[in-house]
Amino acid sequence: MDLAATLKLAALAVAIEACLGYPQGVFRAIGHPVTWTGRLIALGDRSLNHEDQSYATRRALGFAALFLLLSLAGGAAYLFSLVLADLELPQPAGLALTALIASSLIAQRSLDAHVLAVAEALAAGLESGRAAVAKIVGRDVARLDEAGVARAAIESLAENFSDGVVAPAFWLALGGLPGGACYKAINTADSMIGHRTERHAAFGFAAAKLDDLVNFCPARLSAYLVVIAAWFAPKASARAAWRTIRRDARGHPSPNAGWPEAAFAGALGLRLGGPRVYGEVKIDDAWIGSGKEASFQDVQHARVLYRFACGVHWAALTLVALVISQA
Repeated sequence: MDLAATLKLAALAVAIEACLGYPQGVFRAIGHPVTWTGRLIALGDRSLNHEDQSYATRRALGFAALFLLLSLAGGAAYLFSLVLADLELPQPAGLALTALIASSLIAQRSLDAHVLAVAEALAAGLESGRAAVAKIVGRDVARLDEAGVARAAIESLAENFSDGVVAPAFWLALGGLPGGACYKAINTADSMIGHRTERHAAFGFAAAKLDDLVNFCPARLSAYLVVIAAWFAPKASARAAWRTIRRDARGHPSPNAGWPEAAFAGALGLRLGGPRVYGEVKIDDAWIGSGKEASFQDVQHARVLYRFACGVHWAALTLVALVISQA
């Protein structure tokens, strides 16, 4: 597929996912690409990552496991594309079918639903808010106050706008279905084995570094999309979002997560980030933004901004696809 075709694929996949999501009936029947990928990653972790091996050996095996994972994910997507081509369907039908499959790589609706659940639970009480946010973050929620729960939800929304919406569409637009499938495999591997625990410091090194690389452009693009969205969203400031990005985005320990977080923090006049606890380990992250402490109302405001950002993202994809196709 040429660039015009892959841009159309990405725009259509985003639109389909926004309208349909990933139906629960399909999930119950066959699972989801992320769950399939997760099983492969867990199998590789159990089979190859052993504590009696040297650091260098475990790192090398991590590279090998990631290469195999990408070969399987990208190869399966490429094979699907070949089979579809052999069917000789009319071009619009082939594009629609491929976009329907590709829409499973995008997570606009599920992300919105999970963050809504946190906002509603937190409005009902702190304990229910902690239980809801525990489903979307890895930090120790038992130590979070109301502001901490709200911050965690908004940070997850910001980061996953990049990782779960902008980035898969970006790689669909550049590499078609194989590009999107490979991105999702990398991102899933990073979430499972890319963290710097004693067990995964070596074996997950390749996944963590490659995830940083493939999210470099999407993270920055997502921040700029939030700035544009803040011009239209109520209770949001585009100028403050831009100022906060310039001042705080590079202060995050992740080379990418600080960009969308800074955009949301500035746009909503909030303070995000800061110290947190994962397991028994305290992480003294810098604060992002210089606004007020977050509340459950701010989680709802963040959802509104997120929806505007998703709309701007789809409009930009569609516009670029139309321009390229006419060139």
